[in-house]
Amino acid sequence: MRRFALTVAALAAVTVAGCSSSPSSAPSGSSTSSPAAASTALPAGSITVFAASSLKETFTQLGKQFQEAHPGDTVKFSFGASSTLATQITSGAPADVFASASPKNMQTVVSAGDASNPQDFAKNTAEVAVPPSNPAKVTSVNDLAKSSVKVALCQPQVPCGVVAAQVFKNTGITVKPVTLQPDVKSVLTQVELGNVDAGVVYVTDVKAAGAKVTGVPIPASDNASTTYPIATISSSKNQSIAQAFVAYVLSPQGQAVLSAAGFQGPST
Repeated sequence: MRRFALTVAALAAVTVAGCSSSPSSAPSGSSTSSPAAASTALPAGSITVFAASSLKETFTQLGKQFQEAHPGDTVKFSFGASSTLATQITSGAPADVFASASPKNMQTVVSAGDASNPQDFAKNTAEVAVPPSNPAKVTSVNDLAKSSVKVALCQPQVPCGVVAAQVFKNTGITVKPVTLQPDVKSVLTQVELGNVDAGVVYVTDVKAAGAKVTGVPIPASDNASTTYPIATISSSKNQSIAQAFVAYVLSPQGQAVLSAAGFQGPST
């Protein structure tokens, strides 16, 4: 009987221990979070920067350098035409910083109350890009007016389209493109693929493309430029990180990266 009583007591103790186990005692490496809790938006210290497509290479590099200088912070990018990005921001797209290739598109965001106090950080000028073999023998911007030359341009509302139009006005030529692209990188791609004989892009795009294209400089007397402003977005939930990124772009380190890529200083 005594042995029976001890056996019953032992079984009861095991049962009580099993019933008192809590979910927190899950095996190491497993997760007890619900799907809803796990699917958060962006981690703390993370920002999304909406930036002109012509800034893709430089801002990707600046993002990496910023993260190295600010351990724990993350920078994500959305690149595109400044006009498109401005529309997305004013329509409620989640952004923390806007870097535009045109003051006009930045003003759209400011006027909507989504940003304030933008600061100019760079300037860019136009250049003609042609395939390395230069099949149409383009040697100057004037050649783009020839009906035999297939030209790619940015859409007229996009900053690079506005700059190209000013170049043609300064030069006194009329250019009829065979394609209008949504942003400057798309124009560059058309040239790289050999789909067109030439495209009007920025000097920084020609430099970034390396051997994939050849640049045909535009005389300073005919050329046009655009200024790049940057600002934090008013609705940003990480204002301190957003402001720190803007400060980094404006810092000597940020300006050195931009200069190396071919951008001019904003006051040049």
